[in-house]
Amino acid sequence: MKTNNMKDYLPICGIAEAINHPSHYADGKIEVIDFIEDKKLNFNLGNVVKYVARAGKKDKSKEFEDLKKALWYLEREINNYGKQG
Repeated sequence: MKTNNMKDYLPICGIAEAINHPSHYADGKIEVIDFIEDKKLNFNLGNVVKYVARAGKKDKSKEFEDLKKALWYLEREINNYGKQG
């Protein structure tokens, strides 16, 4: 089947769920991306939420790394606070 639409291709190769609903972001009542979009969070704050929500769930051995990434994005947001006009 020839297709140029990614939505048509993903089910064929068996990765649609891994891309559309990754388990490390969909383990609660709502998906992390839905929360981020509903709250209209910017890139940095969205990543803070993302890394905190998935800490240790994607890879248990990288839980601390996920938390450090969340802190990095939060510090970046704090350092940029008030600079955007």
